[in-house]
Amino acid sequence: MAKLVLIIDDDPAQRRILGEIVRRLGYATRAVEGGAQALQMLSAPDQGSIALVLLDLAMPGMDGMDVLRRIAPAAGGPPVIVQTGNGSLDVAKAAMRAGAVDFLVKPTSAERLEISIRSALKIEALQGEISRIKRRAEGTLTFADLVLRAEAMRRVAALGQRAAASNIPVLIEGESGVGKELIARAIQGESERKSRPFVVVNCGAIPEKLVESILFGHERGSFTGAVDKRIGKFQEADGGTLFLDEIGELPLDAQVKLLRALHDGEIDPVGAKKPIRVNFRLISATNRDMIRLVKDGKFREDLYYRLNVFPISVPSLRDRIEDVPELARHFLARFAAEEGRRVTSISGQALELLARYSWPGNVRQLENAMFRAVVLSDGYELAVNEFPQIAAQVEGFRSANVTPPARAASQPVMLGAERTVPQTIAIGNGVLGIQAITDQGEIRPLEDVEADMIRLALGRYRGHMTEVARRLGIGRSTLYRKMREIGLAARPT
Repeated sequence: MAKLVLIIDDDPAQRRILGEIVRRLGYATRAVEGGAQALQMLSAPDQGSIALVLLDLAMPGMDGMDVLRRIAPAAGGPPVIVQTGNGSLDVAKAAMRAGAVDFLVKPTSAERLEISIRSALKIEALQGEISRIKRRAEGTLTFADLVLRAEAMRRVAALGQRAAASNIPVLIEGESGVGKELIARAIQGESERKSRPFVVVNCGAIPEKLVESILFGHERGSFTGAVDKRIGKFQEADGGTLFLDEIGELPLDAQVKLLRALHDGEIDPVGAKKPIRVNFRLISATNRDMIRLVKDGKFREDLYYRLNVFPISVPSLRDRIEDVPELARHFLARFAAEEGRRVTSISGQALELLARYSWPGNVRQLENAMFRAVVLSDGYELAVNEFPQIAAQVEGFRSANVTPPARAASQPVMLGAERTVPQTIAIGNGVLGIQAITDQGEIRPLEDVEADMIRLALGRYRGHMTEVARRLGIGRSTLYRKMREIGLAARPT
C-alpha cells in the first residue's frame, strides 16, 4: 500500500491536477475542498495512514493558515507542504513558522512538487527515528513507539502496560529476534522508573568465571587481576531497571546469588565484607524452554518461580503476519533516510511476498532484508526483485522473480568426458560461498573451511552467540573455544 497524501484545495481543477501528479509519483491520494473537512479527516481514528498534507493557503471560510496552526503542533501529525499563489516572503515566513515543512508558489511544476514531497517524507522518517532513538536512550520509550498492529501484539502491549504499573518481576518469553528487549524498554518507559538507568546484561555472553564479578561487582584485590574496585550491573541499575537477557544461560552458582538479590534486595560483591542494598526492577527474557531447563537441573526451580511472576509471551513474526507490512514500511523509511536513497514505497506484490514468508529469524531478519533491499534499490519503489533470497523460498515467486541458483557443489559440470570440480561450497541459493579449493588447485584444510563457516555465521546472525551455536549445531562452549582458536573475540549481544 502506497503512502497516502491528503490534498486540501478549494479549486476542483487544482485538486485533479495535484492528484494526478502525486499518483504518478507512486502515492495514493485523498482530496477535500475545505479546512473543516480536512480537520475532520485528520482527527479521525485512521488519520495515522496520512503520510503528508498538501495545503492551499487561500481558501474561503477556514483558510490554510488556520488549518496549519491547528494541525502542525499535533504530536505525530503528518508533515505539511503549503501552496499559494501569493509568493511573498512574509507569507512564506508565516507558513514556515506555523509548522510547514515547505512552501510552494502556484503553478508548481511536477519536478518541484516531487522534490518537495520526497524530501518531506525523508526528513519526517529520519526525525521519527531520531526521536525513537532519543527516547530509547533516555529510557522513555513507550508501547506507542512500537509497531503493534496484530491483535496478539496488542495483548502483549496491554500486559506490558499493566506490568509497568508495579515493580513486579517480569519474564518475557519468545524466539530470538522477536523484540523482547524493546518490550522491556517500553515497560520501563511507561513505569515510574522511566528516565532511570536501564541496564542490559546478556547472560549468555558473559564468560562463566566473570559472571559474579560483572553482575555483583568486586572489591580491589579480591582475586588475581582485580586491581580496581568494580561496580556490578545490579548497582548500575540502582533506582532503575535491570534487564537480564538469555536468563536461561546463567550458571547455577550465579543463580543462587540472584535469588538472594531478589528475595532480600541485597547483593554481595566479590570480596566485600558486608552486603549492599540495591533498589532495582528486574525484567528477564529467554528464548529457551525454562520448564525443560528446570527439569534437566540446569536452572533452579525456586529462582524460576521468582522470575516467572508476570510472564509475557511475545509471538513470533509468522504468528503475527499482520505486522509485516507496517514493519516493512517502518524499516523502509528508516533505511532510506539513513542511506540517502530515493526509494519511498514498496509494491503490493512485494508486500504479498513478505507476508507469505515464514520469517524464521523474526523481526531481526525482516529488518536485515529491508536494509539490503533499500541499499540495492535503484528506483522509487521496492519490488519483488529486491528480495531474491526471500522469493526463492516462497511458492509462486520462485520461477518468475528469482534468478536460478548457482549449481551446487554436489552437482559437478560435465565437459566432454571430464568433470570440473567446484571451486566453492554453495550456500543458500548460491549467493554466498566458502572457498573449497586453494589457488594451487588443492582442497583446503577442513579447519580452514570450518573457520570460514564460523565467520559467516557470526556475520549472518550479528554475533548473537546462542543463535550462531544453534545454527552451527554445536554447544556455546565449543563455539567460544573454536573462536579463540581462530583468533576471534566474542562480543556482547
